[in-house]
Amino acid sequence: MVTIAQNTAAYQEPIKRRIKENKTYMKDRLDIGTNFDVGVREMKILDHDIGAYYCTGLCDSSFIIELFRELLRIEHIHRTGVNVKDAIKNHLAHQQVMEIKTLDEVVDQMLSGLIVILIDGEEVGLVVDVRSYPGRTPEEPDIERVVRGAKDGFTENIIVNTALIRRRIRDERYRNEIMRVGERSKTDVCICYLQDVANPGLLKTLKKALKQIEVDGIPMADKTLEEYIVKQGWNPFPLVRYTQRPDVAAAHLLEGHILVICDTSPSVIIFPTTFFHHMQHAEEYRQTPIVGALLRLARFTAVLTSILIVPLWILMVMHPDLLPHWLEFIGPNKKGHIPLWMQIVIAEIGIEIIRMAAVHTPTSLSTALGLIAAVLIGQIAVQVGVFSPEVILYISIATIGSYATPSYELGLANKVVRVFITILAMIFGVPGFTIGLTLVVLYLARCQNLNTPYLWPFIPFNPKAFLDIMIRTAMPDSQIRPSIVRPQDSTTQPTN
Repeated sequence: MVTIAQNTAAYQEPIKRRIKENKTYMKDRLDIGTNFDVGVREMKILDHDIGAYYCTGLCDSSFIIELFRELLRIEHIHRTGVNVKDAIKNHLAHQQVMEIKTLDEVVDQMLSGLIVILIDGEEVGLVVDVRSYPGRTPEEPDIERVVRGAKDGFTENIIVNTALIRRRIRDERYRNEIMRVGERSKTDVCICYLQDVANPGLLKTLKKALKQIEVDGIPMADKTLEEYIVKQGWNPFPLVRYTQRPDVAAAHLLEGHILVICDTSPSVIIFPTTFFHHMQHAEEYRQTPIVGALLRLARFTAVLTSILIVPLWILMVMHPDLLPHWLEFIGPNKKGHIPLWMQIVIAEIGIEIIRMAAVHTPTSLSTALGLIAAVLIGQIAVQVGVFSPEVILYISIATIGSYATPSYELGLANKVVRVFITILAMIFGVPGFTIGLTLVVLYLARCQNLNTPYLWPFIPFNPKAFLDIMIRTAMPDSQIRPSIVRPQDSTTQPTN
């Protein structure tokens, strides 16, 4: 079997001095004439044939026209006998012009949105960056909205995304290293970090993992990269954090984290992360410290409620003797026609179906979907005896708690945990609830993400870091970077 590396090596052919040979190679490789989005312009400059190759959908047409106009002006400025390559290179009025020596690079650069100029009699080609990828303008992400604060967000354009971060960190020690992943897709992937802060060991591990990826392409972008870098397995909990906000990404860079940006994705991956990183939200830092602390406390309460309220209610129903006198009203006051455990299963599945339907429903029909879910499925189902009112109440509270979770991935993982603990509580009662909750905590305590304890700073316990996690402190009081990222420079204050 021929490996990917062997296939790549087979195309490392040098650029020929005779442009006709290069033209034949490009025609065979790209099937020019069939691919309508491959543009070719042939000219004669100072008695030398040249060929310009570009991808029409990925280039800015105005730049290409200006380059061609400047090339044609060379005929009237220079006389024959000058070095054609040097003359053309000097007249390419662009900030990024470089030379390449292989035909494989010619194809790769052209299909990435750059224009390549081949000159008869020269064994090098000139590459000009005239990329203009189709995409949208930066706008506030839907899942990380804030009342006050920046309204820009990442887009599917990697150049725009790196610029949004660079605008916030104008430090000469901030690095953007780019590489390509995918033998066929050749997707641009950028690693972002602060050179004097980020952990060198983690940086080396991430670079090695990205270079070892051998796959045709990564059309699912960042999620595919995550699965190659982090061995997720059957673990439902998110091991990396995604963000679509440049201010959140910049804040993590300053803490010592490393970012991975993938072209065509509006999300940035943050390494390393713990369980509590998924509980933070930008809104907490856009309010006063006391308000931010209250918001964080409410968020922790909502997350715990989404996990525990349904299995706890099941325990109270199965063992009424556990209820104190002031909670004796809890329980199904009216029995339905369907067993209680089956009602919970149907309700959990129904809520998930409604969520998926809301994602796929056009905006103009979302109101109608809400009315159907609330009136037909909810109210009428209770009236006919399919559900008891308490089941609808507690499942709804748990669902609201899931939506209050800042991380969408963590919200789904918490739902899996809730179902797991609920099943154990229904089958084994109090011992099942206790064992299930203990197993979940032990599993999270043993879980590691790139040698980072997932429950830090709770396990292993770090008092100061745990206090910072639970209570939002003022920024002037946060002078130490989190030790979990193992930063080279542990203080956030200038050392000048």
